Amino acid sequence: MTETLIGFAVLLLLVLARFPLAYSMGIVGFVGFAWLIDFNWNATLSMAARRIVDTGQDYSLSVIPLFILMGNLVNKAGISSELYRASNAFVGHRKGGLSMATILACGGFSAICGSSLATAATMSKVAMPPMRQYGYRDSLASASIAAGGTLGILIPPSVMLVCMAC
Repeated sequence: MTETLIGFAVLLLLVLARFPLAYSMGIVGFVGFAWLIDFNWNATLSMAARRIVDTGQDYSLSVIPLFILMGNLVNKAGISSELYRASNAFVGHRKGGLSMATILACGGFSAICGSSLATAATMSKVAMPPMRQYGYRDSLASASIAAGGTLGILIPPSVMLVCMAC
């Protein structure tokens, strides 16, 4: 219990000293593990190296760049703008229809690519100009793109679903 409190305190001090969070956590974990095994640096370095190699060779993480590549291919092919136009044809005649069309297009695009980040990035390029053209405020436009972008992780096949299945 004492080791945990000391490690957490050191982590907080490093973060408050404006040290990057990832490095702070890595340093505290590395030194904490060394402390628990009586500063056997060979075992600590071996454990850290093995963890890095295992993470790099994890098959389930290889789908993440492939999902982002799929999103880029769909965007370059113009399917994302066609998807946006189709969803605008369904709900564009309603009040706030362009915002609803953005969320529908985000749902369709996320079913293709499976990544929330790629969905939000692509739909911001596709949907923001028409929404500005029709007088939507930037706050509403960006909020609807952000809300629709979160669908990328919820609609299968998504990155998290694939990572959890493996």
